[in-house]
Amino acid sequence: MTPESSPFVPGRTVPVEFFVGRTEEIERLRSMIRGASNGRFGIGKSSLAGFVPRLAEQEQQAAGCHVPLGGVSDLEGMLRTTLDRLLKDRVRKAGPFGATLELDLRADEVATLERNFAHLMRNLVASIADHSSLFLVLDDINGLAQSGRFANWLKNVVDEMSLSQEKTRLCLLLVDLEELRQQLVNHQLSLACVFKLTDIEPWSEEEAYQFYEKTFARGGASVSEDHVRMMLPWTGGLPVLAHEIGDAVWRTAPAKTVQRQDVNDGIRLAAAVIGRKFLAPRLLGAMPNERYLWILHKLTNLPSVLLPAATPHGDSLAPADFTKAEAIEQLSEDDKEVFDDFLRRMKKLGELESVPGVRGGYRFPNQLHLLYFTLASAHWAMSKLQWGHGGATPVG
Repeated sequence: MTPESSPFVPGRTVPVEFFVGRTEEIERLRSMIRGASNGRFGIGKSSLAGFVPRLAEQEQQAAGCHVPLGGVSDLEGMLRTTLDRLLKDRVRKAGPFGATLELDLRADEVATLERNFAHLMRNLVASIADHSSLFLVLDDINGLAQSGRFANWLKNVVDEMSLSQEKTRLCLLLVDLEELRQQLVNHQLSLACVFKLTDIEPWSEEEAYQFYEKTFARGGASVSEDHVRMMLPWTGGLPVLAHEIGDAVWRTAPAKTVQRQDVNDGIRLAAAVIGRKFLAPRLLGAMPNERYLWILHKLTNLPSVLLPAATPHGDSLAPADFTKAEAIEQLSEDDKEVFDDFLRRMKKLGELESVPGVRGGYRFPNQLHLLYFTLASAHWAMSKLQWGHGGATPVG
């Protein structure tokens, strides 16, 4: 089937009509948006950053604005990026302080924005025609979690909006990881009482099944229950992987009746796409030299790891567990010298985790990632080339 006809949207915000599951989380966010429309300032956390602003516009006539903050690590950068997005999305002509603001803000203008953010939000909401409130999503604030200045600013904004006699028709959604939220709280302990938490769990098997059934049907394709269930274990309950797999299966299938081989080929293609996009840059950046890649190649060939990762098949995948003792048996003396550091780096990347209750036990938590490691490390070892760099000879 042609790529342009694919109903899957890897790497892009999911269209509202494709969204499945998350009913409890969505309802909680709906209540926050309704509260903002009634003048109650709200603040929350969720990974539904791209979906919920459009839901707010459709259901509550709230103006949605999604501000991606990946790579932003200071308050000034956050304020500049947020104002830039608001101006582009919602203001366009009149500036929020009654005069047109240039996007290239001077330092004194950023300082004014920092001090008057609450006032800006009230004026901005009032200036947006046909909308009762503003739903502002600050997405991927991971880089700001280390900033005590951002934490203190956020607490001051919350206090001003909550205590003001003027209604603030704003719902502010912060998107981050739980451990990073804790870092913010460590900078400003009062924030612990401010956040209304919305934890997003992975899709259940039934939710993932509904997603594939619904999305393939929207594209006019036929896929059997057995073939859908072949895809489920590889998603890990993560929508981003489900979209990559679905899109890859769609592109590998020559006709709109999906066959078993199409699913197998699609899973391998999805692993390669995910690897090139996300895994290879992170892995290469974390590994000091080729010795570490050679260790990874040896791990993916351990009997307890190889079979579930090497061949996409069946309705379930066995855990890809191994023990440190089992791995050491396959390593050279030079490998052993850096193996502890390798394990530490892989755990920090989230690509390995300890197995509870098993002494020296480790696990690859994501099977699709493991499939990429298996295929790519085998290619690297056979070609005697380091991934993406060339010219390096593996050792061992």
